[in-house]
Amino acid sequence: MAKKTGKYVYFFGGGKADGTGAMKDLLGGKGAGIAEMTNAGVNVPPGFTITTEVCKVFSRTGRVPEEVDREIIKNLEKVEKLTGKRFGDPLNPLLVSVRSGAKFSMPGMMDTVLNLGLNDETVEGLARKTGNPRFALDARRRFIQMFGKVVLGVDPELFENALSQMKKKRGVALDTELDETALRELVAAFRETVRKHTGKNFPDDPMTQLKMARDAVFKSWNNPRAVTYRKLNDIPGDLGTAVNVQAMVFGNMGVNSGTGVGFTRNPATGENAFYGEYLLNAQGEDVVAGIRTPKGISELGKDMPDVYAELRKTTSMLEKHYRDIQDFEFTIEEGRLYMLQTRAGKRTGPAAVKIAVDMVREGLISKEEAVHRVDPASLDQLLHPVFDPVQRAKFSGAARGLPASPGAACGQVVFTADDSVRAARQGRKVILIRMETSPDDIHGMHVSEGILTATGGMTSHAAVVGRQMGTPCVVGCSALKINESEKTFAVGGRTVAEGDFISIDGTTGDVILAKVPTVPSEIIRVVCGEMKPSQSRVYRDFETLLKWADSLRRLGVRANADVPTDAATAVAFGAEGIGLCRTEHMFFGEGRIPIVQEMILAENADERRASLEKLLPMQRRDFIGIFEEMGGRPVTIRLLDPPLHEFLPRREELMVEILKLETKNPKSKKLPAMRRLLNRVNELHEFNPMLGLRGCRLGLTMPEVTEMQVRAIMEAACHLAKRRKKVRPEIMIPLTGTLAEMRESRKIVDYVAGEVLKEQGVRVAYLVGTMIEVPRAALTADEIASEAQFFSFGTNDLTQMTFGYSRDDAGKFIRAYLEGGILEKDPFQTLDQTGVGRLIRQAVEFGRGARRDLKIGICGEHGGDPASIEFCHVAGFDYVSCSPFRVPTARLAAAHAAIKHEISKKKKGDFFKDR
Repeated sequence: MAKKTGKYVYFFGGGKADGTGAMKDLLGGKGAGIAEMTNAGVNVPPGFTITTEVCKVFSRTGRVPEEVDREIIKNLEKVEKLTGKRFGDPLNPLLVSVRSGAKFSMPGMMDTVLNLGLNDETVEGLARKTGNPRFALDARRRFIQMFGKVVLGVDPELFENALSQMKKKRGVALDTELDETALRELVAAFRETVRKHTGKNFPDDPMTQLKMARDAVFKSWNNPRAVTYRKLNDIPGDLGTAVNVQAMVFGNMGVNSGTGVGFTRNPATGENAFYGEYLLNAQGEDVVAGIRTPKGISELGKDMPDVYAELRKTTSMLEKHYRDIQDFEFTIEEGRLYMLQTRAGKRTGPAAVKIAVDMVREGLISKEEAVHRVDPASLDQLLHPVFDPVQRAKFSGAARGLPASPGAACGQVVFTADDSVRAARQGRKVILIRMETSPDDIHGMHVSEGILTATGGMTSHAAVVGRQMGTPCVVGCSALKINESEKTFAVGGRTVAEGDFISIDGTTGDVILAKVPTVPSEIIRVVCGEMKPSQSRVYRDFETLLKWADSLRRLGVRANADVPTDAATAVAFGAEGIGLCRTEHMFFGEGRIPIVQEMILAENADERRASLEKLLPMQRRDFIGIFEEMGGRPVTIRLLDPPLHEFLPRREELMVEILKLETKNPKSKKLPAMRRLLNRVNELHEFNPMLGLRGCRLGLTMPEVTEMQVRAIMEAACHLAKRRKKVRPEIMIPLTGTLAEMRESRKIVDYVAGEVLKEQGVRVAYLVGTMIEVPRAALTADEIASEAQFFSFGTNDLTQMTFGYSRDDAGKFIRAYLEGGILEKDPFQTLDQTGVGRLIRQAVEFGRGARRDLKIGICGEHGGDPASIEFCHVAGFDYVSCSPFRVPTARLAAAHAAIKHEISKKKKGDFFKDR
């Protein structure tokens, strides 16, 4: 270890803790939460946290230095003093739990060991001390099972099989029904399983057990499921995990003991209602593992009214203290409540919006905090479709489970996570069916349309992860009889096999053995005018949050839209303009392709102009429609960009058609025209068409195409101006790479625009700019800015050209690059800030150096990606542009960027840090 600069083990207990809730980097989220609860006077079992710094050293060297061991012993003595028990004492043994706790919550991804410290002597001491031999033996069997799996790497199925055989032998259904004799036999069987499959006896020395468990938790930071989870949630891999060692309290000491987990509000819907589950005579892992289906938390008010009242009081205090929904764990030991953990609760997108808005109304948080609390990417969940209520009424539910994560999902049944991944790669939509999910299923859960489990409750692994992913999930559907070996399940007298379609409703818990049609979400229906805002609370909260975001962000948000309907949708979602209108999409409209092909086949410019005259009124109508929908907002229109061959039949297909016709009907009147078309296709054939005759190159070699488009734009603008309607056209030259290209292209635009304005007798202000998508344009941006009034970064092509990757072909190797660590992220989804970003930053600096008022935006796919939006904010962009349905995400992401880089510095100091 590097030279010691501070301590590596932090104590908590007796109402005092060495750490605080602000020390998540060092103590992890769990350790910081425990410290904060301890200092607040909450009844927390004493213990200590080994910091994330130790994990980082362990990851590098594979060992924990001796000074850490010495600190552990000193803090263990403090725990012994507070509890009156001694670690390894056969008369009054102290048992501990060993749990992970990273800075960011990673539910179930890393490992836990409970009841550590038990051996042949201490188990008898525990039995005498508690007067409950059955409890002591049950604790030991659990310890061997968990330690064997987590620390020694024994296949957990071996323990489960032995447990099932013992229950079958004794004729009981539940673990809690096994008596003392059965448990002694099971302990012996478990120990033999460990010896047989590891070649060593189970370790009995408590200190050895503690060191092995600690190291196993450190190792679990880099286990496959944890690595996958971090990639899915953009959690850095170098943070490390802390290890929390805590005195055990026991929920399995009889019917006056229990354990539970819960949330201070409903994490699925956001409703301000106490939410959780518990089990009597159980340990914590029994609830979250989904092995037994627990009881709703409200039932605790009947079983233990005093404990329930204390729990409500404590958790309400914690929510007010943290000013956020809390995910908590508790244990009841012989009627006494202990709080084991509190942390910010994972929640669905709809719940996140509602909780944030409600907490502002309740005076708990500010509008800035509310905006910052909601992950921009989670807004997409509010746009997910739901089952058509009319069609849904035609299908009876085959079963009903617990509605763990809202939304409608339909897909083919699969029974393993690996099968989910294989199906997704084949383009199939699937529902993952499991008895209960485990952290090892994370990769399959991520690609599934929905998740359905036969056991588990609302706080089980499947429920928690499903909500976080925004994946519809139904758990605890006990009517399912799953046969994993045959990959079938039976329900209601029917058998469903792998590949069959089912539907699940994560809002109601219904399981339907059919494909059920879906309809748009409430928000989409409001946007489309099918529902009034006053009829949808979800929409009102959604719009409230986004208006707060708008008041905080600096970046403008536009949309990529090519037709009036898309423009209308964009405006309804809050777009402030159009950042990219692709005119080539208009050429594919009804009845236009033959005219476009006629234009391409023209022998000279005059013939092309004749064809373009036919397209002119069509394009003009398109622009009038878009300008009207945008209501005076700016509209950036890109002139024709793609190569002409895209408008023609494929050469190979045309050759086959001609050959067939020559064989069957050589005198056909179609043949001359088809041969002429083939000749033109051959003339236009390019080895690298995306790097060939396209963009401004096409506009400069065939200026009549540009002339027609500019005329259509400006005549449409004049049409509205005459009706006293505001219009703001911005004409964008595509694929510029040199100053000469920009200068000559602008000459054509300005000449035609001037003619139109003179003809129409009106004044319409317009801008002429360019799309920066060629690396040379970025490197010579100062030159190009002398002619361009705005830059719009086309990061799709800029990424392709900078990396030398074809976006259409990169899928063949991108996954392997991501899995192998060659790429950290897919550069076509999240902007590469090191390479492409450097070009962009330089272009902004050069461009603004030459033209101070240069307007700068982005219109590639990255314009809707939160991380890329943050980059645009820092780089000094004026706006981002994205697809209409990503506009809400962009609005919120832009506000996040402002909070992070501006507002938090000016107004709140470090208030938002790590929240």
